[in-house]
Amino acid sequence: MPSAADIIKDYVSEFSRLQNWMIAIKDKDFVTYNSMHDRYIELKVTLTSLGVNLTELDKIKE
Repeated sequence: MPSAADIIKDYVSEFSRLQNWMIAIKDKDFVTYNSMHDRYIELKVTLTSLGVNLTELDKIKE
């Protein structure tokens, strides 16, 4: 079973990658962006509940 640190590391990486993709397509593909936004919210809630400070990581700032 992965440790909490491993889970946080994986989720932070996914959160960062997802934001970069969202920024790249925001004005080009609204449907895909909205689908990604749902995952963004899920990751943000999960990371916050794990005690991760997203102030510096959150590029979307919604």
